[in-house]
Amino acid sequence: MLYNYFKNISFAHPWCFLLLALIPVLLIWYIKYQHRHQGALLLSDISAPGLGSWKTSLRHLPFLLRLLAITVTIVALARPQTINEEQHAEGEGVDIVICLDVSGSMTAQDFAPNRLEAAKKVAIDFVNKRLTDRIAVVIFSGESFTQCPLTTDHAVLIDAIQNIRNGLLEDGTAIGSGLGTSVDRLRQSKAKSKVVILLTDGENNGGLIDPQTAKEIAKTFSVKVYTIGVGTDGIARQPVQTPLGVVMQDSKVSIDENLLKEIATETGGKYFRAKDNLGLVGIYDEINGLEKTKLSITNTTRVTEKFFPFVMAALLFILLEFLLRFTLFKKFP
Repeated sequence: MLYNYFKNISFAHPWCFLLLALIPVLLIWYIKYQHRHQGALLLSDISAPGLGSWKTSLRHLPFLLRLLAITVTIVALARPQTINEEQHAEGEGVDIVICLDVSGSMTAQDFAPNRLEAAKKVAIDFVNKRLTDRIAVVIFSGESFTQCPLTTDHAVLIDAIQNIRNGLLEDGTAIGSGLGTSVDRLRQSKAKSKVVILLTDGENNGGLIDPQTAKEIAKTFSVKVYTIGVGTDGIARQPVQTPLGVVMQDSKVSIDENLLKEIATETGGKYFRAKDNLGLVGIYDEINGLEKTKLSITNTTRVTEKFFPFVMAALLFILLEFLLRFTLFKKFP
């Protein structure tokens, strides 16, 4: 209990502890004073009555109580206290949807360990940097699906991203459906800035919504779309399931850059091309810099004084000293 009370204590005036140097000075003075005023008496028997009484044994107790009173008074003057700092963040956040392609081609290994895992990693890093924003996750391949709705719970978001894998949806590349679902997540948003980060490595070849239609819907709801094309130039190695098991196969990298540029430009966003892990990290960092959150941080410091027990202890020691000096150890003229 005593440990918990004085845990994490700091001192407002630590220089007061220099006064503790008075304690040994007073102690030396007291010892010399006692020697100087000590009477000499020759006795023939060392067992004379009264010399070994408890009064004689405790004659130094009042002085020790005074030293204790001075010591705890110095500690009280140093102002022991605990300091609690609280940080409150307020501001206008950005509502963001991370829209990831999870088609079979995202298992290509021109990124380490593959495109999908690299995209997941940078998405998690991005989430950790957006402290006050609401973020959602949408995945698409031949169809689209909301992996996580808009939330500020980063633990839930990160868990949802980590659980993304290839094969969750029908294979294909439905860019229009992915964008359409992402915009739908933002349709009711009252945020001043609404953003979709759409990442894909292919060309639109399916889905219920045409990319052009999805783009127009995004413009209608003032949704800014940043598009990212992932994949190296030329050929990429990709694992393919065959009757004989999984084999590595060379696949042509085909990204519809014209479509991605058009979607980004007409919605007020920007198109990026990522050819390796480092490039992808840089793209998310740039987007993070472009979409600034208006944030006001207020720091509150609460100080709790802990000197009161020391003051009470000093008063107690002084009171005991006076009681002893004027009762048990009173000197008669």
